[in-house]
Amino acid sequence: MCEHHHEISNENEKRTLTVIIFTIAAMCAEIAYGYFTNSMALLADGYHMGTHALALGLTYAAYVLTRKLAASDLFINGTEKIGTLTAYTSSLFLGLTGIWIIIEALQRFINPLDIKFNEAILVAIIGLIVNAVCIFIMENKHSMHHKEKVDAHSEDYNYKAAYYHILADALTSILAIGALVIGKYFHVVYLDALIGILGGILILRWSAGLLKNTVKILVDMKQ
Repeated sequence: MCEHHHEISNENEKRTLTVIIFTIAAMCAEIAYGYFTNSMALLADGYHMGTHALALGLTYAAYVLTRKLAASDLFINGTEKIGTLTAYTSSLFLGLTGIWIIIEALQRFINPLDIKFNEAILVAIIGLIVNAVCIFIMENKHSMHHKEKVDAHSEDYNYKAAYYHILADALTSILAIGALVIGKYFHVVYLDALIGILGGILILRWSAGLLKNTVKILVDMKQ
């Protein structure tokens, strides 16, 4: 890997660690208040954020391993695929979480619960703000703006996967806020569960796309 790529990788590692701290804090708040307020949309957003925290943790671990094992002779083609394997693994966890959220939301359709809208909306907004901060932190102009100059097999898929995890989470937060506001003012309670299902489907779609891209790299398939 050239010196320029080393610099980008080191910067991405630092950004990832910072985002992990923000994500875990927001995740704990949303899950706790989701149970407290009986909001499926908020729980979906919190657990979705939990999958991102896991993905970000794997991303950071991959950067550390890649850096520490760079000089090792154990790898025939270097350590670049460690990050790709990490992205693949996180996509599997993401898919399982999406399935769980859909099942939980369907149960809420059958047995709806009263939602404490004011508290749920407040925490959902806080979660969205955290997502926005994380996106700002993770925005990497060097890798994102000049990716057309990088060979597909040299692109930082590890960081790219984590970056799009956060983008997807921000979208889920927006959907959750919309469902809660409509539920509060128009008394459409079932919409909260519906958004939970849509959020689960979104996670599954993201998981499938990530799996497809990382498998191509892992098996050396032509792009």
